[in-house]
Amino acid sequence: MNPPLLAIVGPTASGKTDLALRLAQTFDGEIISADSRQVYLYMDIGTAKPPATERLRVPHHLIDVVTPDVTFSLVRFLKEARRAIHEIHGRGRLPVLAGGTAQYVWALLEGWQVPEAEPDPAVRSELERRAETEGAQALHDELRALDPRRAAEVQPSNVRRVIRALEVRRALGTSAGPRKVEPPYRTMIVGLGLEREELYGRIDARVDRMAREGLLYEVRGLLRRGYGEEHSSMSGVGYLELALCLEGRLSLEEAVERAKFRTHRFARSQHAWFRGDDERICWHPSSPEGFNAAEVEARKWLEGTL
Repeated sequence: MNPPLLAIVGPTASGKTDLALRLAQTFDGEIISADSRQVYLYMDIGTAKPPATERLRVPHHLIDVVTPDVTFSLVRFLKEARRAIHEIHGRGRLPVLAGGTAQYVWALLEGWQVPEAEPDPAVRSELERRAETEGAQALHDELRALDPRRAAEVQPSNVRRVIRALEVRRALGTSAGPRKVEPPYRTMIVGLGLEREELYGRIDARVDRMAREGLLYEVRGLLRRGYGEEHSSMSGVGYLELALCLEGRLSLEEAVERAKFRTHRFARSQHAWFRGDDERICWHPSSPEGFNAAEVEARKWLEGTL
C-alpha cells in the first residue's frame, strides 16, 4: 500500500489551518502549506500564516521560502512539496496538505507533470504590455496559431495562463500543458464547507482583524524594502489595496472594504475548484462537530477501515 497523504481543502477562512493543526497533532503529522502567498518572507499578517507558536508545535513546510521579489512558480511548488512529502514519510510521519491555492492542491494530488520552464521576467513583461495595448484576444490568437490544442484548453480571458503558455512555448518549443501521472501515495481529501453568508462573515471579520493587527504597517515595511506593484507577490488581497491607501489613492476604510469584497470573489472562485459534488472530497461543516467527524473519518482511513 502506498504511503498516505491527507489533504484539507475549502474556501478561504473556512478553518483549514485549524483543522490541519488538529489532525497533524492527533496523527503525528507535519503540515505542507499549499498557499501561493505564504511562501513569501515578511508577508505574515495578510497571508494569515500560522503563528510561530503553532509552527513550534507542528513542523510546517513551504512557509517563508522566498523573498517577495521572487516569482514562485507551480513547478517550484511541486518540486518542494514532493520533496517534503518524501522526507516526512521517511520520518514515519503523516504529511498533511492544507491551503487554498487550488491549482497547487490539484496539481499535487493529481500528479501533474508541469513543463519545467522557469518564468522569464523579460518575456512576461513584454507579453503583459501587449495584453494591455493589443488586448487579451490578440495573445490568445497568437497561441492558437502556434498551438491550437493548447489554445483550446485556455480561455482568452485568463490572460495569466495565456501568457504562461506563450512563455513556455518560447522556452521549450512547445506550450503543452501538464500531463498527469498517478501519484505514489494514497490520498484522503477532507473538505470544509460553510454557507455563503457565514463564510462572508468570517472573511470580513478576518480582514478587520488583519487591519487591527497591523497589516497597514506590514505593507509599509514591504514598500520600504523595495517591494512594489511590479512584484506579483504584492498583488495579493490586502497588500494591493493597502499599498493604494499608502499612496493616497484610497482611504483606509475604502481599502479594507475592497479587500473584503475581493476576498469574497476569491472564495467564489475556490468553489469552482473544490466542488460540493466532487466525490473525491469528504465534506464536513466547518464546526466543532464537523472537525470531530473529520478526525473520526481520517482515523478510519489511516487504519484502512474506510
